[in-house]
Amino acid sequence: MVNGKSDASRHPLAVCRLFFLFQPALFLACFAAICSVAAAQSISVADDRGRRVVLAAPAQRIIVLAPSLAELAFTAGAGGRLVGVARHSDFPPAAREITQVGDAARIDFERIVALKPDLILAWKSGNSAADVGRLEGLGYPAFVSEPARLADVPRLLRAIGALAGTLPAAGKTAAEFEREIGALRGRYAKARTVRVFYQIWHRPLLTVNGAHMISDVIALCGGENVFADVNQLTPSVTLEAVIAAKPEMILGGGSAGGEKEFAAQWRASSVPPLRELPAHYINPDHIQRQTPRMVEGAKAVCAALDEVRRNRQEKHRNN
Repeated sequence: MVNGKSDASRHPLAVCRLFFLFQPALFLACFAAICSVAAAQSISVADDRGRRVVLAAPAQRIIVLAPSLAELAFTAGAGGRLVGVARHSDFPPAAREITQVGDAARIDFERIVALKPDLILAWKSGNSAADVGRLEGLGYPAFVSEPARLADVPRLLRAIGALAGTLPAAGKTAAEFEREIGALRGRYAKARTVRVFYQIWHRPLLTVNGAHMISDVIALCGGENVFADVNQLTPSVTLEAVIAAKPEMILGGGSAGGEKEFAAQWRASSVPPLRELPAHYINPDHIQRQTPRMVEGAKAVCAALDEVRRNRQEKHRNN
């Protein structure tokens, strides 16, 4: 009770009922206005399938189906909303403490149902479309992402922030990423081109084409991906094909032995042209996961290309 009046009498619909008693037309207008406000409070974000994900309120229980999406959720300020993550979600360290729900090969549907999510974050090329469709069929809204360019990282941060109601934090992280990438773009806009072979795995020998975000990083630093024109996103290539592509350097992180092993395996190559090329290890987590840490990967790639440019200048002066 307030001033002798019931709290119920202060509700907007109660006010509309008074209009209904005396002015039916005003009641209908009032009711329509209230419905319009309620609709405006819903969240609507388009995903990378071109579908619109609509939530009545910010997601409170989120499940992510890829390690990169767990990292994006944390950096978007939504880490505290995660109730389930994909296997190998290890960054930030807090992600390791969250219940795992499977991986790209197998999703634990029973566990997901038990966790009662109100939003699923999935990876288009990493998660089965059938699995995502099954989750949607169970009534769980799914936002499916497919980042291909550096600009997609801040875009996805803002999308996740909107869905989770953490847009201020997400926007801040996104803007910082854009600032740092913009600085690198300006610095290397007129740099001399360096032809690059990028290795993402060693057995079989795998690389990336021009549609992959790693290729975008190479271009950012003034490099040229020698396999940019291949149709497959992550093609398997032969040593002979690498030689024919005439790279000036080798970059990558797909070596089971890590940084020391990566350079050593190329030094030990039985093929002289490749054995003599500079080989630089790039931390896979900084470039093969589409997250804000790609800034660190980009800086490492740019530094490696700069070294090739310096060596090229010194060789030119000595000749």
